Amino acid sequence: MMQFMDPINPNLFLAQAGATYPIICGAMYPCSNPELIAAVSEAGGLGVVQPLSLTYVHGYSFREGLKHIKSLTSKPFGVNIIVEQSSRLYEKKAREWLEISLEEGCRFFITALGNPDWVVKQVHEAQGYVYHDVTEKKWAEKALDKGVDGLICVNNRAGGHAGTKNPAELLNELKEFKVPLICAGGIGSEEEFVEAMQMGYSGVQMGTRFIATLECAEKETYKQAILRAGEKDIVLTEKVTGIPLSVIKTPFVEATGTKAGWLAKWLLQHRFTKRLVRLWYSLRSIRKFKRNTLEGLSSKSYWQAGKSVQHIHSIEPAKTIIKRFGDRWMQMQKNH
Repeated sequence: MMQFMDPINPNLFLAQAGATYPIICGAMYPCSNPELIAAVSEAGGLGVVQPLSLTYVHGYSFREGLKHIKSLTSKPFGVNIIVEQSSRLYEKKAREWLEISLEEGCRFFITALGNPDWVVKQVHEAQGYVYHDVTEKKWAEKALDKGVDGLICVNNRAGGHAGTKNPAELLNELKEFKVPLICAGGIGSEEEFVEAMQMGYSGVQMGTRFIATLECAEKETYKQAILRAGEKDIVLTEKVTGIPLSVIKTPFVEATGTKAGWLAKWLLQHRFTKRLVRLWYSLRSIRKFKRNTLEGLSSKSYWQAGKSVQHIHSIEPAKTIIKRFGDRWMQMQKNH
């Protein structure tokens, strides 16, 4: 029996996020449509906007998209800002997204893949909060030195760009920092949620679980793939961004392989070329996604998912999921 530990500042996270339950719907490309984000926040979790998904995939101007979400819920929602300097054009857009988000009243941000100092400065001036994606202690120290308020702890069970450590290992590395720590990866059932909270996490971030919802605008074939998949069906591919990405193993993935070519690997090892290679991979995957969407060839797409697929067996309203998890959270609080 796992010993119950006091979560690190669970109430602090809830206060900063403006949520009722310690549950984040992680930002996902291409899956973060406005209706999903709003449904999660309205139900008491925290939906998070992925700007490229909102604008490129779902066709909104960024401000228009935020206003649409606000028309669907009066509850707070967050915004994801990727701070890696892959290009001057992207950095300019990211700064615009941050300014618009603050103007539209957003006060919770999740940064990733770079130095979050400029985001922290602007958000703190607006009395907001910034959490940063980390996969190990050295990145956490760098982010905390820049003033972030909490950490999204991405483990080896996550979808997308997963970490290398399991949830317990990562928590043991990071708990000394005494800031809210969010378990990101492998949460698909209430039991996994309870286990993460009992370990000592302040909350959880789920992505794959929310793809299999009625509000998510993704294709039915993608959702059904999640329902069919087990933990062993999640593989890492380098063919999308140049660095390992967790996806569902499909005939398409098996046919195209999962390893980047020798030239790409060599370029990814060098400081001045790795950003260009990652940008090229990203643009190629965006073009491929757009083409597959127009042609309806979702079976020839990369379906990002984490190992939480093992315990996802139905497509449900986001509200139902939040309520079920929230009820377990409230029972934990009562029993503790």
